[in-house]
Amino acid sequence: MQGQRPWTHLFVATLIGGATLLVAGCGGSQSSMDADASRGREHYVATCAMCHGSEGEGRSRLGKELQANAFVKELSDEELVKFLEEGRPSWDPANERGVDMPPKGGNPELTRENLMEIVAYLRTL
Repeated sequence: MQGQRPWTHLFVATLIGGATLLVAGCGGSQSSMDADASRGREHYVATCAMCHGSEGEGRSRLGKELQANAFVKELSDEELVKFLEEGRPSWDPANERGVDMPPKGGNPELTRENLMEIVAYLRTL
């Protein structure tokens, strides 16, 4: 690389790295199409099935059915992940069962990637 200044390589690398972070952070987020639905099913069964049923069929007086759930279908993947992160308290007027849905289904070990995998699984129901 004769004739080039040493800082130009660093400058180009910084630009490429910055652009990658920008894409990842702004609109370039992972969608459920990119996530692993089979891993999502594993997380779902371990965390969500007790209330929502092993196949998303719902459980009386616990969690609503998720198979043909309009709320789930209307939300974008990102909105659904945010909902899973936050949960829904029993006092929320939209909570029709009167049972807390804790953040991350009560499993604080779930990562954002795990939640996206759960969303990918929910999209298969």
